[in-house]
Amino acid sequence: MEKHMAVCPYCGAGCKMNLVVENGKVIDAEGLPGITNEGELCLKGLYGYDFVNDTKILTPRIYHPMIRRTKGAPLERVTWDEALDFTAERLRAIIEESGPEAVMLTGSSRGAGNEANFVMQKFTRACLGTNNIDNCARTCHAASVIGLMECVGSGAMSVSIPTLEETDCILLFGYNPAASHPIVARRIVKAKERGAELIVCDPRIIESARIADLYLPLKNGSNLALLNAFAYTIIDEELADFDFIDDHTTGFDEWWEVVQDYAPEDVEEVTGLSSEVIRQAARCYATAETAIIGWGMGVTQQAQGVQTVRAIAALALITGHIGRPNSGLAPVRGQNNVQGSCDMGMWPSLYPGYQRVDDPAARAKFAAAWGVPQERLSLAPGWKLTDLPHGVAEGKIRAFYNFGEDPLQTEPDTAQVRAALEGLDLLISQDIFMTQTTALADVVLPATSWAEHDAVYTASDRSFQLTTAALPPKGECRHDWEIFADLSTRMGYPMKYQNTREIWDEVRSLCPQFAGATYEKMAGTGYAQWPIFADAADDPANNGTPELYAGGAFTTPDGKGHLMAAHWQPPTERPDNAYPLVLCTVREVGHYSCRSMTGNCKALAALADEPGYVSMSLADADARGIEEEQLVWVTSRRGKVLARAAVDERVNDGAVYMTYQWWIGKCNELTLHVVDGESGTPEDKYSACEVELIPDQRWAEDYLVERYTELKAQLAAEADRQNPPAPEPEPVDAPAPEDVSTEDAASAPIPLAFAPHEAEVAGRALYADGEEETLV
Repeated sequence: MEKHMAVCPYCGAGCKMNLVVENGKVIDAEGLPGITNEGELCLKGLYGYDFVNDTKILTPRIYHPMIRRTKGAPLERVTWDEALDFTAERLRAIIEESGPEAVMLTGSSRGAGNEANFVMQKFTRACLGTNNIDNCARTCHAASVIGLMECVGSGAMSVSIPTLEETDCILLFGYNPAASHPIVARRIVKAKERGAELIVCDPRIIESARIADLYLPLKNGSNLALLNAFAYTIIDEELADFDFIDDHTTGFDEWWEVVQDYAPEDVEEVTGLSSEVIRQAARCYATAETAIIGWGMGVTQQAQGVQTVRAIAALALITGHIGRPNSGLAPVRGQNNVQGSCDMGMWPSLYPGYQRVDDPAARAKFAAAWGVPQERLSLAPGWKLTDLPHGVAEGKIRAFYNFGEDPLQTEPDTAQVRAALEGLDLLISQDIFMTQTTALADVVLPATSWAEHDAVYTASDRSFQLTTAALPPKGECRHDWEIFADLSTRMGYPMKYQNTREIWDEVRSLCPQFAGATYEKMAGTGYAQWPIFADAADDPANNGTPELYAGGAFTTPDGKGHLMAAHWQPPTERPDNAYPLVLCTVREVGHYSCRSMTGNCKALAALADEPGYVSMSLADADARGIEEEQLVWVTSRRGKVLARAAVDERVNDGAVYMTYQWWIGKCNELTLHVVDGESGTPEDKYSACEVELIPDQRWAEDYLVERYTELKAQLAAEADRQNPPAPEPEPVDAPAPEDVSTEDAASAPIPLAFAPHEAEVAGRALYADGEEETLV
């Protein structure tokens, strides 16, 4: 039995663990005393390891490269040389015909590591000659990156995760840590235990609301109006730190021109909150000695996401709750290395280390380091990930290199995404599992999993930590960075690295704020928190910067905090008689991202499986004759999916909530592809929908199992192309009830009948109400 140190591959909390290996398999995980988790692990950390062993619960791993020699032909197993030569030839032809801007790439935040992402963006820029590189932050915290860079200079958390325990006031806005980051939720519980005040703003009675000093159940889609009302109150009641405003900010007069229209008394109808509770919450935050604002997708996945982030930053700036110990801004990142993907330049307007691609000095620096002419590196920002559908439709994007993501599962309006992927001349997918996106690919490249490579990850609070390989690569799988380097060499730009440490040293040499983050400093349970400059490399006591902007020194070009405000606008798609409910996407505590990893873990798959739940209020369920656990149709203007009803007294009337992990209950078949105009982040938190009971529940259960079994068999066959192609599955012949046409049934998503929502129950942080114990 062996133990190998790792960083958890799921959320951005950056928990340290040991992987226990026996006879070539990972058999257990145990917490280590890392800086963020202090030996604790949540549900996914404890039980989310055995996907590495290829359990085939959901879909099998990919062990060899495959190609389609012509569009629409079956996948064919080939050698690595054949696969990479084919890929290089096809990419070269597209670039010769349409230029490098016709190629789009996306990085991976799901366990691949900083080094792999660095090499991919280097391949994109130095070899292909384009900035068309993005990552999944586009669909989550891109609004935070853009809004905070403008207002304070950096899009990252300005505080550390441990700081949450030490502050006097925590304001959670559109963020459910019990489901998203259970280890962070523990910190919040401990802060409460030591006397911190907790303010929670969320339409649902989330777990944090149960222990909140103030709970504000605002209406869906009213974020910006409420934040402007907070700001109005702070100025109106003279609770602001006017010395800090005068000394460290700009733009107050223009900001106040907007905010002065948002007296709490004037936004009661928009927010659904009384003016007094709004004022009370603003007073609590403003008068606290120290305070932190934490937010998540409830803020960013809105059409006004960037404007809302600016409003949050303004609250910290006008109160002076930033740039001092235990106070600041906490956009807590959702995926294991989404902060790291951004750090490494997987962003269409930024090189590694947040150096702008339109800055001639930055271009000259990277061109010299990479040995290419300056004109090879484009000064024009590239495509965003959410630009892909219309870019393909307009003929501007012809090839897409998908690295470790599954946009057919995670992007809004699945039908639109499917049409885009099918409309490409070349789709390359590099992954460890045969996902729905990979099954459409023209080139399939098998990579190593999180437990099979060394890498540096960046936690949500800017902490670099090292993970080490517990197992050698399986089958013909190769490290991601090796694949990119080999392909680049075949396309005329040679790249060769011996190991990840060599890549990381190149990163440090090009990014001054990462320069002190050596492998030695990150050994064991060590860490390095950026900015950490070169002089820290040989100082064992210097682990970097736990809190940004000390003394009000912001990293904006003028060194000031920028106050920026906007007027609230209603969401894009409003409920009506046909679609009277608001659909909001949320997290599933026991699963992660597209579920390719957690869906192949025995314990997590047993706790929650298809078709997923649609959570709705008692009143809305009663009005539709729906009872707990019944199968229902959820419809929108874009599609129709099957889901299981969760009738929940904590859900607000007029809204329903679905998680995005499921194949059959795929809520992204329903969501609207409208994006924030500045960040490109989709408005996943507000679409119009309806929920209807399926009268024949026996038919629905049978149909669910048939469809789910069929889809798993299809993906398994695609992953195993060394064998003859599997026969086409027989059509589903379960009789449809009278009110559901056969056409509807055939076009509905894909099914199963499994456990109730035990995973949510098991993973909820049951915040102490007297005797209840916190479970994560």
